[in-house]
Amino acid sequence: MKTAWELRIRQLDIRLASHADYVALNNFTNLIRAERTPDDPPRSLEETIQQARNIPPVVDLRMWGMEQPEGTEFVAVGSIEIVQLEQNRHAAQFNLDVLPEFRERGLEVSLLRHITEVAEQAGRSLLITSTNSRVPWGEALMQKLGAEKALESHTNQLVLRELDQHLVKSWLEQGQEKAVEFELLFWEGAYPQEHLTAFAALMDVMNTAPRGSLQVEDFQLTPELLRQIEQMLFAAGNERWTLVVREKASGQLAGYTEITWHKGRPQIINQQGTGVLTEFRNKGLGRWLKAAMLDKLLHERPEARFVRTGNADANAPMLKINQALGFQPYIAQATWQIETTRVRAWLEGEPK
Repeated sequence: MKTAWELRIRQLDIRLASHADYVALNNFTNLIRAERTPDDPPRSLEETIQQARNIPPVVDLRMWGMEQPEGTEFVAVGSIEIVQLEQNRHAAQFNLDVLPEFRERGLEVSLLRHITEVAEQAGRSLLITSTNSRVPWGEALMQKLGAEKALESHTNQLVLRELDQHLVKSWLEQGQEKAVEFELLFWEGAYPQEHLTAFAALMDVMNTAPRGSLQVEDFQLTPELLRQIEQMLFAAGNERWTLVVREKASGQLAGYTEITWHKGRPQIINQQGTGVLTEFRNKGLGRWLKAAMLDKLLHERPEARFVRTGNADANAPMLKINQALGFQPYIAQATWQIETTRVRAWLEGEPK
């Protein structure tokens, strides 16, 4: 049984990795995903390559892989994202994955040393990560570190064949009553340039979603950053539909919802953000947006079978809409935070 001291660890230049490293990374991440979502198909090598090569420039992503000396396959991977924006310059997101048969051997200690060193050099005093219920090892590690479980959430799933279409129809009819004051705009693919600045401002509404006790500031998306995110999304083979509700009198964008899917996995629809500005709430606009998107999905994407969305467990208004539509808990998740100094103290107590 090999321990961390018998394995080789090396840093990967994820944007400019060799073909062999992309193959190894793709194989590894497919094994990790199979544990979390065993019913989903694996992701292609091309998707992995294009996503890596198109990471937004504002993201400084450092990654390390651990492999057996005689092999070329990764058995553990760790990474840290340093996002170079004006907000949240105290925090960094990190990730640790270890193949099941290599857990409990101390591999995470070696990876954490590299992650912590980068966080310290970048002046990031808070480290944030997430775990899910299908990999208990992750939560056990966070508890061992003394991290705080700052936010609990679920990936909720809707089986489209079980969708109450009568409910969707009624919400659409109620929405049509709002058509005197509001209108729906549909965008396929890239956001229209003429709406980009207004839409970036609208997306600030997602800062009103529950954050638990996470010590983070509001996150602001700029038009430039939206285009960078689009570049990665579309280069990796994803498609996107966006519905926006606009007040006719003022021309103000009042709310939106959007979905994405990958061309190689058309049966799985990912529900992305849905939000309505505070001053336009309690008018049924959220239900109208959701119903209109699902109705369009049913009629134009017959290959779609599931819709998945992430919701904080404390997000009662959105959960009420999703539960009425038939979304059910699929995976439980938790977001953890821990001070970098605390991770360093823990590491100092571990064998070198």
